[in-house]
Formats: sequence, C-alpha cells, structure tokens
Amino acid sequence: MWKHVDQYFSDHLMQSDLVMENLLSSNAAAGLPAIDVSESQGKLLNLLIRLKSAKRILEFGTLGGYSTLWMARALPEGGKITTLEYSEKHAQVAEKNMEEAGVKDKVEILTGPAIKTLPTLASKENTYDFFFIDADKKNNPAYIKWAIELAEPGACLIVDNVVREGAILNEQEDEEVSGIKEMFEMLSNEPRIDSTAIQTVGSKGYDGLLFALIN
Repeated sequence: MWKHVDQYFSDHLMQSDLVMENLLSSNAAAGLPAIDVSESQGKLLNLLIRLKSAKRILEFGTLGGYSTLWMARALPEGGKITTLEYSEKHAQVAEKNMEEAGVKDKVEILTGPAIKTLPTLASKENTYDFFFIDADKKNNPAYIKWAIELAEPGACLIVDNVVREGAILNEQEDEEVSGIKEMFEMLSNEPRIDSTAIQTVGSKGYDGLLFALIN
C-alpha cells in the first residue's frame, strides 16, 4: 500500500523526468545500492531549498547523486552544493551523472571519509545555509557538530533515516542505530539547534526525517 500511495503522488505531482531516470539507471548499471531517497523525498528537499532560498548546501553522502541533483536544481544562479562521498567508485559515478545532468558547475564532490574532509572545509572558512545528512549513521553526532560549526545563522538541517523501522526503540542495537540514538540525545541538550522529527512510510519502507534550524 505504501508503495502504491507513493506512486499515486508521483503520478499526480511529478512530471516525467528522463534525466532522473537515466541517473538511476546509471547507478544500477554501476552496481550502486538502491538506497537513494524516494522521488517524493527528493522533491521535498528541492522545495525546502527553494523555500529557504538557500545558496550553499553541504550534503553528507552522495552515492550516485540522485538527491544531489534534486538539490542542485533548486539552487539559484551562483549557488553551490558540496557533497561528501566516502567511496571513490560512487563519487566517479556521481560526477559523470552531474555532468550528464548539466549541473556540474553547481556541484563539488569531495571524496574520502567525511570526518577527514570536514576540517578542510572549516579551514577555508566555508559556511552553508542548508545541510542534508544521509551517510553512515554511526557518525551522525559528529556530522551534527560539524554542521553547527559550518552553519550560517538560521541554516536548515535535514537528517534522513532516523527511525529505521522503529529500531531506535530497541534495547539491542547496531552501531548505526546507536549513532542515531546518540544524535537524538545530543539534540535534546543542544540549545543551538531547534528540531523535530517525523515518521515516514512509502516506497522506502518505514523510516523518518529530522528537520532542524541552526541558531
């Protein structure tokens, strides 16, 4: 039912998009895991960026660039998205996808562990007004801290996969769930971030998103 409802939304609210379809086909041909955001979630990111009038985006977790493209398309002239990807293979696929989609001038892909890449961004005094975290969940607390460090006042922060089919309530947990729970504990005592979270169902199953403003 969830998948059918998602398809209903897409049929009525999305236009046929050959570029996006080709990107997903390219990812599949390269053997990338099909763990991208859904089409509706990609459109949500796009709309939030436009509502925010964001100009500088930092994305944690590129994969093949599906969410990256949704966000890049929302940027105004002169806008830029920097996206961090651990895998060299994934980054190469994403770079090719961005070029074929015609947004290469708006996208900077940095390869390697984000924990090592982020200090280089700070050293260049880069700041961002929109963050999307969708990478290894065990490092979510560290990524939140870096977002605070690199944020412009009033920056928007979105974190994906914060429910994991309810696993955040389990006493037994893997390191990914532990990272998410640690993130929530940190946010409950972090005065610089005002946040909420919602549960989601759809083509990606049962999960959730965290929404926040960085003061």
